[in-house]
Amino acid sequence: MNEPDVIIIGAGAAGFMCAIEAGKRGRKVWLIDHGSKTAEKIRISGGGRCNFTNAHARPETFLSDNPHFCKSALKQYSQHDFIALVEKHGIAYHEKKLGQLFCDGSAQEIIDMLLQECNEAGVIYENETIVESIEKTETGYKIRTNRGDKNCTSLVIATGGLSIPKIGATRFGYDIAKQFGINVLETLPALVPFTFQTSILERCKTLSGLSVDAIVSCGKISFREGLLFTHRGLSGPSILQISSYWREGDEIAINLCADRDIFKLLKGHKKHTPKQEVQTALSDALPKRLADSICETENITGRIADLPDKKLEKLAKAVNDWRVKPAGTEGYRTAEVTLRGVDATELSSKTMEAKSQPGLFFIGEVVDVTGHLGGFNFQWAWSSGYVAGQNV
Repeated sequence: MNEPDVIIIGAGAAGFMCAIEAGKRGRKVWLIDHGSKTAEKIRISGGGRCNFTNAHARPETFLSDNPHFCKSALKQYSQHDFIALVEKHGIAYHEKKLGQLFCDGSAQEIIDMLLQECNEAGVIYENETIVESIEKTETGYKIRTNRGDKNCTSLVIATGGLSIPKIGATRFGYDIAKQFGINVLETLPALVPFTFQTSILERCKTLSGLSVDAIVSCGKISFREGLLFTHRGLSGPSILQISSYWREGDEIAINLCADRDIFKLLKGHKKHTPKQEVQTALSDALPKRLADSICETENITGRIADLPDKKLEKLAKAVNDWRVKPAGTEGYRTAEVTLRGVDATELSSKTMEAKSQPGLFFIGEVVDVTGHLGGFNFQWAWSSGYVAGQNV
């Protein structure tokens, strides 16, 4: 390929989808990536089984400073369209929970599907391709790489965010946006565990590996899923979900026993089994290790008959309304995605093209659109990639 029509930088989910769709339209496409491995984020996702979309994907399950931005792309290419592509390739899949769809086999099946679709669409794909510079020309863009220079009429930035740097995440996409005068909103790690200091950290360490069904809230936003104590702090789906809404200094509220009114439970034990130790009574609703820890932390022990209701209320609050203030998060090292990024108000929601730079497109995680946990971010990649692929 001497001079492609389209150059796509970043061969992840969004880049592949864009390349496939542009190739189907007869466009000459050069898809490049700096990494040595193909679609590494897809490969490691979902514990190696790729949570490739979510059956319940809708605009409300995405965060953005421009909340309406994702609507057009999700409408143009929905989760049902991607599921149809998976089924066309005979890939077996299952719903794990809450609409999360996983391959029965491995994530490699999704990668192989994308590679096959690219091949059939005539896409030239090359990894280990380092972009040295990009400049605007009269007819489009000139790209200098370690494989030589190429010109194109349409340039697509699909380089992702800053999450999981060990697989190659960089600031490249944001730097290109800034080079062309496009605003970039300050980024934050999202879908990431919380870290703590002092006594809460010590408590988390002693409970490390223990998991409970919990409701975790920050302001008016709540999620009910698993919560996991770790030696660094708190993790698990409910924590990862709320981390996208949390900001430094915010307090989070945790209900460690979502289905039980603990004060009512303890009052019942006081009436019917008054000689029982309070830790044992609390163990009716919580794992024993957690029940013991809460009683020790609140310094409330002994026979339940000997404890005034005020102390039982305090204990119940520690379970049903535990308030904590995280010290921070584990950062981009373990974050599943990057919050914010290329300002969506500077892009066309119908095409993903920069309003101020004809022929320059931004798709996927590099854009200020972040999905909830559970396949939503992959769906944004497929949807935004598809839309750009129709317009490059």
